[in-house]
Amino acid sequence: MFQGPTAEGRKTARPRRFLRDIARHLAIILVTLGAIEIMLRVVDFRDLRDGYGAGYPIVFRHDPELGWSPVPNSVAEFHGSRTITVQHNSLGLRDIEPAGPRRPTVLFVGDSLVWGYDVEAGDRFTERLRMNRPDLKIINAGVPGYGTDQEYLLLNRVWDATQPDVVILMVCVQNDREDNTSNVRYGGYLKPYLEQAPDGQWRFSGQPVPWSRFAYFNSSALVRASWLARLGVSAFVQLRYPVVSVTDPTERVIRMMRDLVEARSGKFMVGLQYHDAQLESFLQAQGISFTSFDGAPSFDGTHWTPTGHEIVASRLQSLLETVGVAELARSAEWAEDR
Repeated sequence: MFQGPTAEGRKTARPRRFLRDIARHLAIILVTLGAIEIMLRVVDFRDLRDGYGAGYPIVFRHDPELGWSPVPNSVAEFHGSRTITVQHNSLGLRDIEPAGPRRPTVLFVGDSLVWGYDVEAGDRFTERLRMNRPDLKIINAGVPGYGTDQEYLLLNRVWDATQPDVVILMVCVQNDREDNTSNVRYGGYLKPYLEQAPDGQWRFSGQPVPWSRFAYFNSSALVRASWLARLGVSAFVQLRYPVVSVTDPTERVIRMMRDLVEARSGKFMVGLQYHDAQLESFLQAQGISFTSFDGAPSFDGTHWTPTGHEIVASRLQSLLETVGVAELARSAEWAEDR
């Protein structure tokens, strides 16, 4: 006569079945996660890549005040539409060290147009000006992706180390207004932004700037290695820090930058990527000298070629001469006062 399992046998079988069920479910989960990981890699979602431009994680880092900033003393190949060599100095500027004999100093702030996206450092307008005007110290303080708001904050940060006599803001007419009206740019880079508070005062918000998903991608070995982890991080950051849009503060930021420079006895000027009636009307009303660079050749409709930089340098030299920088360079009073 058949006899079923004993009570003791049933007690032994239960944990085994439980363990087998756990192992089976874990296997299903792992296979599913593995399949999703493979799918994400094959599909190659743009939002899950390391950021724009290969080499970006090597020479840029998260910055709680500015959003992102160049790594001081970093060197790397950078791949935009062309491959270039990038080297930043001890201040995190793509430039030579600002040390040396004291001379009248002209500092340029701006975005990738100034930094020199797609061109070697020696082909930029700042280097051409440096060769043409050895009586001046030319400093390049451009950072890719920056809006005018970030450029204002950067200028304030590097002022003591550079001591500029002239500051020229280079405006990217194509996208600076968009940069200035949001806390998220270029597919997920978080940044500070200027907004008007209910009491009428203008204040920077979004600081300290949270880590963007790209900062996680580049700082965590797990997130860097797994696209599934990147998907999870992206979802968390986008839910935790949603997009904020504010009224365009561009003219306000330009006025703030002018006031900052003039309060420190400097001259302030503006270079425009191309003509912009609204901005030009504002600059004229404010008495701010400016020039524009219409017709300067570019690789992609935005970033100047070496020939484009040469044209930009020529127009900037004319602007500097118009506002009397040559007299500043020759002035004995300048040397005595400094």
